[in-house]
Amino acid sequence: MKKFRKVLDGLTTSSPGGGTMGSPSCGSAAGTPTAAPTPKEIDVQETLVSENFQLCKTVRHGFPYQPTALAFDPVQKILAIGSRSGGVRILGRPGVDCFCQHESGAAVLQLQFLINEGALVTACADDTLHLWNLRQRRPAILHSLKFNRERITFCHLPFQSKWLYVGTERGNTHIVNIESFILSGYVIMWNKAIELSTKTHPGPVVHLSDSPKDEGKLLVGFESGTIVQWDLRAKKADFRIYYDEAIHSVSWHHEGKQFMCSHSDGSLTVWNLRNTSKPIQVTFPHGKIQKDGKKESCKPILKVDYKTSRNSEPFVIFSGGLSYDKAGRRPTLTIMHGKAITVLEMDYPIVEFMTLCETPYNNEVQDPYAVVVLLEKDLIVVDLTQSNFPVFENPYPMDIHESPVTCTAYFADCPPDIIPVLYSIGVKHKKTGYSQKEWPVSGGMWTLGSHTYPEIIITGHADGSIKFWDASAITLQMLYKLKTNKVFEKPKPNESRAAELVDDDPFAVQMVSWCPQSRIFCVVGISAHIILYRFSKYDANTQIVSLEVRLQCDPEDVISPSENENNPCFSEPHSGSHSPQPHHHQHPPSPGGGTPESFKDSTPCLKVKDRVVRVPPGYQAELVIQLPWIDGEPPQQISSLDINSAYGLLAFGNCNGLAVVDYLQKTILLCMSTLDLYGAADPYQRLTRSPRRNRQSTSEFCMRGLSNFYSDSKKRIRTSYQSLTELSDNQQSVDMERSKSPTSDHVNGHCTSPTSQPCSAGKPRVPMGPEGPRLARRGPGRPPFRKAQSAACMEISLPVSHTEESRENSFSRSRSSSVSSIDRDTKEAITTLQFGESFGRKSDTLPTPCLWVGTSLGVILLIPMSIPTDQEERMEEAITIGPCGAVLMLKGSVLRFGFLDCMGALLQTPYEVWRDLNAPEDPDRPRKRKLVHYSPSSSQDTYGDGHLAIVCSERQAKVFLMPSQSCLFVHNITESSFVLRSDLVSVCNSVCLACFCANGHVMTLSLPSLRPLMDVNYLPLTDMRIARTFCFTNGGQALYLSSPTEIQRITYSQEMYDNLQEMLGELFTPTETPEAQNRGFLKGFFGGNAHTFDREELFGEAAAGKASRSLAQHIPGQGGVEGMKVAASGAVGELARARIALDERGQRLGELEERTALMMTSAESFSKHAHELMLKCKDKKWYQF
Repeated sequence: MKKFRKVLDGLTTSSPGGGTMGSPSCGSAAGTPTAAPTPKEIDVQETLVSENFQLCKTVRHGFPYQPTALAFDPVQKILAIGSRSGGVRILGRPGVDCFCQHESGAAVLQLQFLINEGALVTACADDTLHLWNLRQRRPAILHSLKFNRERITFCHLPFQSKWLYVGTERGNTHIVNIESFILSGYVIMWNKAIELSTKTHPGPVVHLSDSPKDEGKLLVGFESGTIVQWDLRAKKADFRIYYDEAIHSVSWHHEGKQFMCSHSDGSLTVWNLRNTSKPIQVTFPHGKIQKDGKKESCKPILKVDYKTSRNSEPFVIFSGGLSYDKAGRRPTLTIMHGKAITVLEMDYPIVEFMTLCETPYNNEVQDPYAVVVLLEKDLIVVDLTQSNFPVFENPYPMDIHESPVTCTAYFADCPPDIIPVLYSIGVKHKKTGYSQKEWPVSGGMWTLGSHTYPEIIITGHADGSIKFWDASAITLQMLYKLKTNKVFEKPKPNESRAAELVDDDPFAVQMVSWCPQSRIFCVVGISAHIILYRFSKYDANTQIVSLEVRLQCDPEDVISPSENENNPCFSEPHSGSHSPQPHHHQHPPSPGGGTPESFKDSTPCLKVKDRVVRVPPGYQAELVIQLPWIDGEPPQQISSLDINSAYGLLAFGNCNGLAVVDYLQKTILLCMSTLDLYGAADPYQRLTRSPRRNRQSTSEFCMRGLSNFYSDSKKRIRTSYQSLTELSDNQQSVDMERSKSPTSDHVNGHCTSPTSQPCSAGKPRVPMGPEGPRLARRGPGRPPFRKAQSAACMEISLPVSHTEESRENSFSRSRSSSVSSIDRDTKEAITTLQFGESFGRKSDTLPTPCLWVGTSLGVILLIPMSIPTDQEERMEEAITIGPCGAVLMLKGSVLRFGFLDCMGALLQTPYEVWRDLNAPEDPDRPRKRKLVHYSPSSSQDTYGDGHLAIVCSERQAKVFLMPSQSCLFVHNITESSFVLRSDLVSVCNSVCLACFCANGHVMTLSLPSLRPLMDVNYLPLTDMRIARTFCFTNGGQALYLSSPTEIQRITYSQEMYDNLQEMLGELFTPTETPEAQNRGFLKGFFGGNAHTFDREELFGEAAAGKASRSLAQHIPGQGGVEGMKVAASGAVGELARARIALDERGQRLGELEERTALMMTSAESFSKHAHELMLKCKDKKWYQF
């Protein structure tokens, strides 16, 4: 090992861009790794190969975004929800959750289960019917039927029938064979359904249903108010009803003698088949009679369900129908039970509802027990068996979007005790009043797989709340909710500075940092504040400490060391400073510090509670750090954060500079501009800037309302930092297009304000007035900026008004003003921070605590620190921060640091073992800090011999050997795009670098050699939400917010891909279909001949002929059993194939059994007729024939 280090120390440090091979052209996202000449002594065993990686989606959590349709299988007890984007979510018991997507992306209009058959029919807005096979863990399309000349409006599939009725916009009704997905020649034309004397078109078909009394009678409802009962055998109409009001839905009484309709005027009509000339009952459930004797106008009743019950009055359930008189009334679901009318108010508009009944047969007493209500942003189930109609507790994580998600974090392989602890705290705050019965959607099967480990997902929200989710075993369950706004006083109107910054959501969470081992949690808010929390199992009375950090200064504002030998940025702790008074603001000197005028405007955006507060068990706020307003200018948003529990330090930065806070002593250790961090080691040799003038005019741009932060529909993206690389003029349009990447300022968790104007080096910047940015223009002969330097410096603008739009356009022009090749932008943001044991200088022989700092210009700084090791000394003595050590460089903004020992094992940063500070004192076991400095995979000896530092930026990755700072490997990740997210992750007992690029590529690189292992063009980046929420974790997993309400988890591990079939739930479980009730002799005799109706004889090709080929096109499915055979691979492949073979064999045996039964029935009938003929002819003479 000594020899290894000696050899590597002799290597020369690579230049930032030198010695690297160019990346492929824009078609590829990966470049070529380049290594410095490495001796043979370098021998790190890399075990990962390309075969270890496979990218696929695993599971989707949350509420289906923009839902459109609902269906329920009453035998299998599974629920399906269709969405506007073509997605279908199928839900069963907790753990049974499947997502399917139509490739066309067309909205799902209607869903129909083949009850107890393990299949689902979807009707989409592109006039295509699809048949999904649910008898496999990942459903696939078996058949599709595309209508070419007519638009689908309504579908109906009778129970235990293989013929699907399809109504169209033209008013025609077609019939589709579900088994072959071929159109029958039998068609109910609209002009045959209505009377010849009718002069107007009846409109689209809005309802189809077979009569409970006779399956041979089909009830067809047209939008105009026309209802026709069509005799399928006689091919004629039994009766026709013409009503003045438009029809929205129809529901039968189970006896088949009457039905109920809902209309557009808010009325319900009941019709009896004996007399169809007029309704037997017309009611306006919510229409009151006004003083003039007229009924007030009501909204349409969009759907009605008429369900009978054995032991009580029938249920009439409908949505809508409220009067127009009151504006702002919430959507309602009305339940009429006998004379009692219950109106349930909903939080969101009702999309669809469905009544769950005990029987699947429509000619039996229904006995409804629940109503599933699909809202625009929620799913609720109402218990009908109790008089107060309580709702069931939803076991699915449907409330992820309760407040819009603004950030995510994903932690795999957490300490095993953290999930039970969080759950035990969170369960105390759960809502009550739910129904005591079990969740009625209980279909499918799911078992805990063998490949499970503790996983936690953290979501931050716009209202300042934080949610911890148990994500183990590809499920999602809420553990604990934390409200960060409890730390602050409620902002009063027109009194809070936050109102000027963020109108709607001043507490919105921008970034989180969590140490599972020490249970220390940090939250960064959009109002430029940081809250540090500690976890405790006990409640406590606490007073929150508040610190203000002034990171608003310009480079020249920081006093040089010559004026004060003791660096003024290092705040000397006062006596007893470890327990200061609340709101004892500490900050380093600032310009004009001798005059009180300079502090008159130093007010933070939010006011921290300055009194003792009672905090419940769980996460309890200990420290709040705020950036105040200065000189009428708001603080810049925080762009990076890191916390280390072993050191007791917290570091954060923005586009102005870096600050380090000792959260144990509650003091500010460092507050310095980025430029001053370099000292004399500035690689660009920039000069300080002149003070900014008249900054008030642009302060309004600094922090927008959070609607810009998380609303994705109206965002524009523009770059604010420009590339240091200049191109020729003829490449301008190409590279400007490349720079328009669909990302945001929050891609790297921070915002760069438009107030941060470029400054040129070599001469002081000319102070500008309010009109300065508008007047700045590119002079002739000076090349403009060409492409974006970094994703870390991208800003999102929401065109609220034309005035604001024009202002932003003028600003964009000013930002693209020209600079020469020697001009450099000194506005350098801190984009990433990482504490760790490292070597601050080349001459160091032992690792010391260091802070790694990465900037938006691709510069890496190492700041060494001296921290007392004794616990008492740590609480009393000051921490010494040395001057900047190494300065390294990469292309693009720095995104991520990571450390390996010289054997290639991952080095974890030191941490403190969790201890409960509020626990009762135990004299036998004093509470002392227990620190863990080294990961189990490495030892102090290997660390002392040096380590490898992996640095990833938007453009490239480098591996440095410390302490020599030699660049061992370089890999240009992309030239045509840029990296949005990168992380060092554990996969298959090894470590790799995972990256997600703005062009949708997901790739992994080996460590330390940076060999490309996987590069998949997976996800085209269509909106900022994906970029803001995408994150990797160990075990080959990642997640992102696929919609404002849904979290999509993916895996890039071949091992997890092989075991995925085992981890997913079964949608279909073999269940016997309930037997139909015995109707009795009289009912069977007088109730018609419904059971003798043979649809095959009527709709088959022999009787009805073939449909026109131009009417619909049959498309065979890509999936099904064939697709499953291809997909089944790995360890479970053979088992899956055997299971499929058994299913196929079972299907063939079932078909054979059915054919045999038909042949036996036919033979018995033939024998009976032959016997009757023999008896008839037995006594006849030959001449009597």
